[in-house]
Amino acid sequence: MENFLYFFSFQDASIAFIVLGITILGIGSAYVGTFSFLDNKALLGDAISHAVLPGICLGFMLAGEKNPYYIVGGAIISGSLATFLSSWLKENTKLSEDSIIAVILSTFFGLGIVLLTVIQKSGNPEMAGLNQFIFGNAIGILEEDLWVYGGLAFIIILSLSLLMKEFRLLVFNAEFGKAIGFPMDRVRLVFNILMILSVVIGIQAIGVVLMAALLITPGAAARFWTDRLSSLLILAGVFAVLSGIIGTYISFVLPQMPTGPWVVVSLSTLALISFVFAPKKGILYRFFSRRKYLTKMHRDHVLKSLYKALEEKKSGLSQSELLALYPHHKRETNRSISYLRKRSQLIIKEGFITLTSKGKSEAMRIVRLHRLWESYLNEYMNIAPDHVHDSAEKMEHLLTPELEALLDNRLKYPKLDPHQENIPRDHDEL
Repeated sequence: MENFLYFFSFQDASIAFIVLGITILGIGSAYVGTFSFLDNKALLGDAISHAVLPGICLGFMLAGEKNPYYIVGGAIISGSLATFLSSWLKENTKLSEDSIIAVILSTFFGLGIVLLTVIQKSGNPEMAGLNQFIFGNAIGILEEDLWVYGGLAFIIILSLSLLMKEFRLLVFNAEFGKAIGFPMDRVRLVFNILMILSVVIGIQAIGVVLMAALLITPGAAARFWTDRLSSLLILAGVFAVLSGIIGTYISFVLPQMPTGPWVVVSLSTLALISFVFAPKKGILYRFFSRRKYLTKMHRDHVLKSLYKALEEKKSGLSQSELLALYPHHKRETNRSISYLRKRSQLIIKEGFITLTSKGKSEAMRIVRLHRLWESYLNEYMNIAPDHVHDSAEKMEHLLTPELEALLDNRLKYPKLDPHQENIPRDHDEL
């Protein structure tokens, strides 16, 4: 608790700088990464994050120390070269994009490890902590580093904000953007530069190995919660900042722990929570929604079966007859009967299950939708009558009153379906 209060009270100015830096870094990386995720370029960010390592090493070798300007400059050059090679190979070879990215990633990262080994054997006393660029260490960020990385992050955020329309076209419909006169090739170039910068600003805090996770995971997690781009960007930024601060705090409490892995663990936890609990898209929501839909569908089938019995001039069906219609769903059938009985849509009398006036009206609606859809498929889609039933079995539960009215009008209020069965109306009597 003491460490927690000390860290989040920002009594130490260096901690305040670190938290500020990780916040700016998280927002910038999440913004770029969200566009990259929507553009299906997630692997490119991974390749760039690994490709900057040789640039970091060359920058250190030129400066003879961990000068942030040399390191950032080297990383930008290295990342730019990797991006250029990726585009060139894609245009001039028959290699697939994922193969190209795999080759570039492994080649540049391998070269970076070789240069890092050379530096470690050189005996330069300034090399201490250089390997932290692999897994990241936000606690090691100095005030001078913050000015460099923070400035780059500000450029990224400002560029994305000013060119939001262009990047939106790039992600969702680049061909349309080109057709209406936008220079989409230049927009792509600017976007690639911003992606390189977003990787560069995270190399010390997150590390080259795990930087791709900070780029892609926030947007992927936020995608479960919203479909609006503005909300997606904000939520991705929040996720990135939260995970960055949590990872930095753990590195502060446990000095031997690198920041990058804990940031990724925090991000993964947020992504898992989103995947499971997010409304509309989370697996729990989808599970219960599907279960609710299947339950309603079976209740509709029970009502429809009872209505068909009325059409056959039967007073109703016994429970055993109804269960026999759905031999593999006896439990669901019993539950449907109980539910519909509580809703006053059917009654059980003298061993027979019959529809109430309320239940009959609902059953009539379901049968009408079923037969209207069969008529539509037969008349407008030219599908044979013996092939329309399965589709109608699904659509009868989904058609809204507006679509029902549209179908009726389009079909000119038919009386019979393709099987020559009556299409029931509310005024009909059985």
